[in-house]
Amino acid sequence: MTLSNGVKIGSDEDDFTARVRRVALYAQDEWAVNPNWSVHAGLRTESIRTGGENPDGTRPSNRSQVTTPLVHFLYKPDPKQRDQIRISLTRSYKSPTLNNLIARPSYSSRFSDLTKTNDPTSPDRTGNPDLRPELASGIDVAFERYLPEGGVLSANVFARRLSDYIRNVTSLQTVGYSPAQRWVSRPENVGRAFTAGIELEAKFRLDQAITGAPPVEVRSNVSVFKSRVDEVPGPDNRLDSQPRGTANLGLDYRFRGTPLTIGGNLNLTPGYRTRMSELQATTMPVKHQFDMFALWVFNPAAQMRLNLTNLNASDYTTSNIYDLDTVRQRQVTTNQTYLNWRLSLELKL
Repeated sequence: MTLSNGVKIGSDEDDFTARVRRVALYAQDEWAVNPNWSVHAGLRTESIRTGGENPDGTRPSNRSQVTTPLVHFLYKPDPKQRDQIRISLTRSYKSPTLNNLIARPSYSSRFSDLTKTNDPTSPDRTGNPDLRPELASGIDVAFERYLPEGGVLSANVFARRLSDYIRNVTSLQTVGYSPAQRWVSRPENVGRAFTAGIELEAKFRLDQAITGAPPVEVRSNVSVFKSRVDEVPGPDNRLDSQPRGTANLGLDYRFRGTPLTIGGNLNLTPGYRTRMSELQATTMPVKHQFDMFALWVFNPAAQMRLNLTNLNASDYTTSNIYDLDTVRQRQVTTNQTYLNWRLSLELKL
């Protein structure tokens, strides 16, 4: 299979181009070793070539090639039951996006005078034609236990080692579009990184766990994550946008003898701080969202649904911190959220 993408923007006198070309061959097979064990194995050879054009007219390009074996094991303690253990060994690529490869600068709106130095918390932004794809090697182990009256309990543990990890880095540079040095943010391959975590999930009916309880459908999951970027000093040198964990709880109840079902869902993500480099850090606030729905089933072909999303609408404040010598610069952004509702009639024709 061959996949090629490209984009060109700008006038004839000021062109910026980016290209990604991918060629991949993949073969796989699956066989049952015995009634308890089955194996799914594959081999993928992939070549990725990226290229672009810098403002100075140079046209850098990179070519990476890797052969990635994939092996998945499935074990059933009792072949007649659905309980199972899954083990996966994988290697994979993550290619840069075309936008990350385009070297056309986007100037800071707060510092549009290019003859002056801007602020590190409001940098200019540009792509990087020299980006290489990320490569990840990992292992996943999952256990799934199916309950007799419906429902499932599962646990998944994973670990991955990344190389050529891509992250936006802000630095003071001498750039051709400005006579003064400017703070510029652009994606770079910052080196190696590691991530691991555990994910727990439970789906069941409450009266299965507590005698005499109402038949409420319970959906819940909890995840805990740990990561580090080797080239960035700690603490908090985690992967971008990866919190310490998340939790989710949902409850659904159908009123007996009526066509009405109601439910709700609560999601919680704790706040966290991420050190982007030796000088730069970002913070994310605690996030919690509560949703509800009501479903009225007229007949198998017609139903009405009311969805209420973000009932606890709150403002969330993020910050971008830059420690420059003895001066700390901080940019704070507040994002306002709103209650959303939707009433819909669903018909099956």
